[in-house]
Amino acid sequence: MPQISISTPLVGRENELTLLSDVLERARGGEARAVLVAGDAGVGKTRVLDEVAGRAARAEMTVLTGHCVDLGDVGLPYLPFTEVLGAVSQDERFAGAFAAYPVLERLLGGGSGDSGGRLRLFEGVAGLLADLSDIAPLLLVLEDLHWADQSSRDLLRFLLSRGILQRSAGGAPTHRLAVLASYRADDLHRRHPLRPLLAELVRLPAVERLELRPMADGEVARLVRALREGPLPDATVRRIVERAEGNAFYAEELLAATGSGQGGMPSGLADVLLIRFEQLSDTAQQVLRTAAVAGRRVEHDLLRDAVRLPEEELETALREAVGRQLLVPGEGDTYTFRHALAREAVYADLLPGERARLHGAFARLLDGRGHRAESAAERAHHYRESHDLAPALAASLEAADHAERVGAPAEELRHLEAALDLWSAVEPSARPSGEGVDRVRLMLRASAAAAHAGELHRAVSLTRAALAGVGQEADSELAARVRYTLAGNLISVDNLTAAFAYSSEALAMIPAEPPSRTWVWAAATHVMAARQVGENEVALRVARQALGTAERLGVPDAQADLLISLANLEGGGRRTQAGQERLRQARELAREACNTPVEMRALFNLAVGCFESGQLDECLPWLTEGLDRARRAGLLSSPYPMEMRYLHLLVLYTLGRWDDCVRAANSDADVLPAAGGYTMAPALYVALARGDFRAVDRARALLEGPFDWMATLVAGIALTDAAGLRGDAEEAVARMRSTVAALSDEMGTPPHVSVRLATLALSAVADRAGDLRLKGDQAGASRWAETATELVKLARTAAVHGEGGIPQGPEGQAWLARAEAEWARAVSGPDAGAWAKAVAAFDFGDVYEPARCRLRYAEALLAAGRRAEAETEARAAHAVFARLGATVLLEQADELIRRGRLTEAAPTASPLTARERDVLRLLARGRSNRQIGEELFITGKTASVHVSNILAKLGAASRTEAVAVAYREGLIAPETTAHG
Repeated sequence: MPQISISTPLVGRENELTLLSDVLERARGGEARAVLVAGDAGVGKTRVLDEVAGRAARAEMTVLTGHCVDLGDVGLPYLPFTEVLGAVSQDERFAGAFAAYPVLERLLGGGSGDSGGRLRLFEGVAGLLADLSDIAPLLLVLEDLHWADQSSRDLLRFLLSRGILQRSAGGAPTHRLAVLASYRADDLHRRHPLRPLLAELVRLPAVERLELRPMADGEVARLVRALREGPLPDATVRRIVERAEGNAFYAEELLAATGSGQGGMPSGLADVLLIRFEQLSDTAQQVLRTAAVAGRRVEHDLLRDAVRLPEEELETALREAVGRQLLVPGEGDTYTFRHALAREAVYADLLPGERARLHGAFARLLDGRGHRAESAAERAHHYRESHDLAPALAASLEAADHAERVGAPAEELRHLEAALDLWSAVEPSARPSGEGVDRVRLMLRASAAAAHAGELHRAVSLTRAALAGVGQEADSELAARVRYTLAGNLISVDNLTAAFAYSSEALAMIPAEPPSRTWVWAAATHVMAARQVGENEVALRVARQALGTAERLGVPDAQADLLISLANLEGGGRRTQAGQERLRQARELAREACNTPVEMRALFNLAVGCFESGQLDECLPWLTEGLDRARRAGLLSSPYPMEMRYLHLLVLYTLGRWDDCVRAANSDADVLPAAGGYTMAPALYVALARGDFRAVDRARALLEGPFDWMATLVAGIALTDAAGLRGDAEEAVARMRSTVAALSDEMGTPPHVSVRLATLALSAVADRAGDLRLKGDQAGASRWAETATELVKLARTAAVHGEGGIPQGPEGQAWLARAEAEWARAVSGPDAGAWAKAVAAFDFGDVYEPARCRLRYAEALLAAGRRAEAETEARAAHAVFARLGATVLLEQADELIRRGRLTEAAPTASPLTARERDVLRLLARGRSNRQIGEELFITGKTASVHVSNILAKLGAASRTEAVAVAYREGLIAPETTAHG
């Protein structure tokens, strides 16, 4: 199989690299070690070994590499060692050492000699490697041992068991040598000649085995994105990740075929995967072809009945396929293809008629077992591929029903779309009958499944298709249902004017009297649409009327939906006690009616209400309940749970639980990589605060592709803040303006987040105005002051008028207080009173923002000559930044304390060693153990030991706390870093 290129970025593998780097360090200290590196073809063995070899070379080790090559039964003896010795013989540094072993000249000539000469040869190789390790620490890399010839295997056995790794009788140190040897685990069938050697070697005390397992899905996704310069759709990345199953080479090949028009299996990859298949007997190939039609996994009995071979022949063929590691026996008398792509390659190699015949056989066999719900998807697939369309349609609908019952909306959507594709191809008389089984109703059901699966634009497309199919019957309840469903889907993709138009049509199509469930739901949707376009009076009137009708009809989930809307429309909204009580009532009604989407809406609004009122701790239980409920219902990707996931991260960020926030964001991204801004946002804010400006690229990537409201919001906040932290006032203002314009509704009303965006831009504007004022450029300062006035007006409008004319809660008012203080700083200079108000305004549980305000407050106090108060505020801000690891503002706080001479404390005697202080300085810059090891030329494991010692000596519970203690006690000097 082709090897992973050295240009391929290395993703993941931290644990493996730590172990191998430790082996290098021990070898440099005189403890010879060997590691046998196992892994399937393409999993990344060569890439890892290249990385380790690079580290060894940077640490001034000699690196020698030998490759085994597949030459069939006529392999060249000692081929990898010949390659190594050839490199040694050409290196002038080793001329003397090589000349001391003339027997090795014979090896370069390709001869193996008699048995006595063979022993001298082995001893000569061992002696040369020992001498080379005396000149400089040595790393010997042997690749692809599964292809090694017998002579090479014998020489390796001698070197590791009797030669270079063993200590002398007196226990003196061995040589400064490490041996890394790789082999393909999936090539080692039961009779492979390397197997007994490996079993022998791993029993040696200086030899260990390291298995490179398939990469995690999140790592494959990062690899794929790193390999492609331009943006890749999330769906493309997910598909590659699913098919590659953790194999780096497969991922590369699938990515290379993306957009090439090849589709299916890339031809080069198929050729590689079929090599082992073609080495099987004809009978074993027949069995594998039949198994490939069954799918990734097949039961023994089902395979036996489909392949129609005598039991003894079948078992012999299966034993051969298992021995060649193409099939893996599983539980319940089943067999599974070792890798899904191997199954794809075998399947693609079938002739069309052969494929259809085998699919038909499996379909009939499954049908003969009875219509089990769990087999419906399989039956639908086999009937469809055998071109037997009527039973395929029936089985697809049965599979959709099963997916709905088990809470799998994405699978339900897939089966419903398959049924829709088949519908027109099946004669009307052969179609399933029954209430609700027609093309329009199937489209409506599919649109609901798409919305639950987070495929919001697909939901809109399906509902539009249903609208085209239903006609314009003004008195049709179905026509009204299609329109209000379309309106609800349009709201979810922020097409609000169209949503209001369709909900108005739906409500006009059916009379309010006599009361009907359809009218109630049409009204509930119209209330939401009217509220979104600012028609609050219409929304209130219709909501109150519809709530009474829903109560009379006994439609509790519609009651719940209307109560949620009224909680947002009446009084002080969802932040008030009355609003929260209504939302609790709605939650109970929705739960009793088993309407999970409405229950999600109630729980989301309960959580947001707590957040907006500054009750952050009370917000978390609602979010926990909502996400748990969504998880159990299979609705984590639907709109309200997505909002709750974002809010959960935002609360963790606001409470200063940044490490928890980042962990949760990474976990979410691995599970649902398409979540975009919902699962990335607060983690981006953390990265920026900690000085990781790679977050700027991640934020910009959110703006690629079709417009996405949440992605635009998140990117706008991150990019505006990043520009401010870099001191780029022009970029901060431009980014803020473009974001507000993109997020404003069709009436031009700016979004809630405008107050935060304006404040972030104001910070950069105030910095620029202050700098110009200090330089005596009053005209320039005045121009920026005018910009500041424009921005503070926007902040005031957004915070005071809020949503539906209701002023924003404590968070919005706190941002406004900071905006006022920034405006004063831009117009006339620091105002201590304004900053004191800003600090107090953020006192609702927020951690980072009040610290940012305290730093500005300290500047203002210092400018006013109030040094003691300035020191108190600066120290308080400094402690928060240190605890959070917010290095950008920590540096600014250090600079203010130093410039203002706000402390006269004598430096504390350090309990740390010089190396520990080096490690601590890198910890303060946010480096990982692996990065510390690379910068200090030690292993990540050694760096970890140093970090543990530092935590113990400083009495700190975490890395962040250790840095905070070190700054506080003066154990490391602050560093000022320019970010640009």
